[in-house]
Amino acid sequence: MNLENVGRFRWTWINVASVAAITVLFFCMGGLQPSLAADIVTRQVTEALVKADRDHPADFSGMDLSYLDLAGLDFKGANLSDADLYGTDFTGANLTDVDLSHTRLDRSVLINANMDGANLAGASILRPTVFSDLSFNQSEAPSFRGAGLRGVRIQARMDGADFSRADLTEADLSPYEDRAGEGTITTVPRNELINARFVEARMVKAKLQRTILHFADLRGADLTGANLRNAELIGANLEGANLTGVDVTGADFARARIKGVRGLDTAIGLEAALNLDRAQQ
Repeated sequence: MNLENVGRFRWTWINVASVAAITVLFFCMGGLQPSLAADIVTRQVTEALVKADRDHPADFSGMDLSYLDLAGLDFKGANLSDADLYGTDFTGANLTDVDLSHTRLDRSVLINANMDGANLAGASILRPTVFSDLSFNQSEAPSFRGAGLRGVRIQARMDGADFSRADLTEADLSPYEDRAGEGTITTVPRNELINARFVEARMVKAKLQRTILHFADLRGADLTGANLRNAELIGANLEGANLTGVDVTGADFARARIKGVRGLDTAIGLEAALNLDRAQQ
């Protein structure tokens, strides 16, 4: 073997060795470390919750807690504002009175999550897992009773969810999304809230276009100025609700209960609403 070939052989061997070393380093630091780090963070979250008390609630504001398994934990009164909770598992978690404002809960797991009294203003809840299987057992739906949901963005199937006395002012439950350079696009066929409860909820200027609200309980809800274009209110209970200035163009009221509804005569698109004659007065 001449000197030139020896040099080439050495250079090739060095390159192979370097690549192997980098690969090993990648798996040690980049391949194994994320799962290890996730375990550490989960343990730290649990420890912080154990140490917290009413005067010193746990503070996770602005933290990246995405994809963590936080199922069954008690976050009552904690601060999670501005946290990244993408894909986080909150199955059976107690999130009552928690500050979840401006959080990203997209793709999170909310099976049996209790968010009563929580502050979710400006939060994003896109395509969460709400049911454990395709039977869509409504007893597994999360609860938002008395929660602050001003300006929240929800795209989900939440049959049986409880929003009673919640503040959904300017909440967006439509299937539409504004994207730069693309305009307004439809990202899901429809939001489904069958049998959901909105008793005495504040839903002023809420966006509910194309939302399926079959048999939803909207008694006493304030829907002033809300957008119900093409919504399906089949069998829904609207007794005592305020529909002042609501856009009901194409909305289906078949078998809906509208006794004592206020402001219906001021609704936009009333002549284009469907099956009002089949509603129960």
